[in-house]
Amino acid sequence: MEFYQVDPTNENYWRAVILFGKNVASYKFALAQSLIDLHARPDDLITLDQLAIPFSQHLCEHLKQSPKQITSKSSKFIEACVAHNEGRLDDDVLIGTTVKLGFNNVIDAFHNVNGGEIDNRFFLDERKGKVKGVRLTGNFYKLTESNQFSSFKHETEARWKLVEQGWRMGISRNLIAVEYDPELKTLFTSERERRVDITSCRDSLNGYQKGRCFYCYDDISVDSGADNLADVDHFLPWVANEHLANVNGVWNLVLACQCCNRGKEGKFAKVPSVDLLRRLHKRNEYFINSHLPLRETLIQQTGDNEQQRAAFLQSQYTMVKQKLIHEWQPEIRGIITF
Repeated sequence: MEFYQVDPTNENYWRAVILFGKNVASYKFALAQSLIDLHARPDDLITLDQLAIPFSQHLCEHLKQSPKQITSKSSKFIEACVAHNEGRLDDDVLIGTTVKLGFNNVIDAFHNVNGGEIDNRFFLDERKGKVKGVRLTGNFYKLTESNQFSSFKHETEARWKLVEQGWRMGISRNLIAVEYDPELKTLFTSERERRVDITSCRDSLNGYQKGRCFYCYDDISVDSGADNLADVDHFLPWVANEHLANVNGVWNLVLACQCCNRGKEGKFAKVPSVDLLRRLHKRNEYFINSHLPLRETLIQQTGDNEQQRAAFLQSQYTMVKQKLIHEWQPEIRGIITF
């Protein structure tokens, strides 16, 4: 798909690891968060003992909320993390167990995406060296200098929670419906008639737009205190909600800069141009090529194949354009990345 193969920057490669790598356990997310935690260390070599501290902490924290962190029936490492949470295992023993068992597969598999290894490695495996660990590469340090770096922790956490929810509900290749709360700006699912908030909508969507406004490509952030904090916007305006099939559906949500969403020349109740509609279709197909649960949500909301999904968007667009009349498209203010 053109949408996610164009312009493979360092940021693209990192997001490919988080968004498109296969998930048989959540260790990849814990490793990604740990590398981010340790990025400011003066030495590029991170020993397994050093890496084990944040790695085990992240897993222990997630286990408190979601006991299923692996698809296999049992794991001695996960059992150790549970024992630590229950006070049956002290910190030193947990770290030792993490060094021994926690990294057996994740270090080898981290850079594998869609059946092959990505070109840009973010660390080298030094476990066979005198000092066992991983060595951060120039690609990782370039990543830390990116103005998008502060968003990666939020994006990884959001993706982790989405995967957890799929596992928690016992769904791997079946349907899981993700819905949007426009007031709380969160994504949620319904489990046995109980609402389960799973992630910030901003955090979950940001990686798919590569840290750019959907409309003008200007830089956006998901940090709550950032001046360029992204708005969650309804592509086809919310004012037409009575005429749309699920106005709050993921298919109709994008991240926009504040200027495009509510600036002087912003979209408001205008209808985005046909060119932007094509971009939305490509964005949604990008979701489809990801894994559960957002992939299945898009299929449920818009159609089983690309032709059906394109027809769905056209029908919704035509209906809204007939109601709201005025068309809108902003000037490009950033680097075109999707």
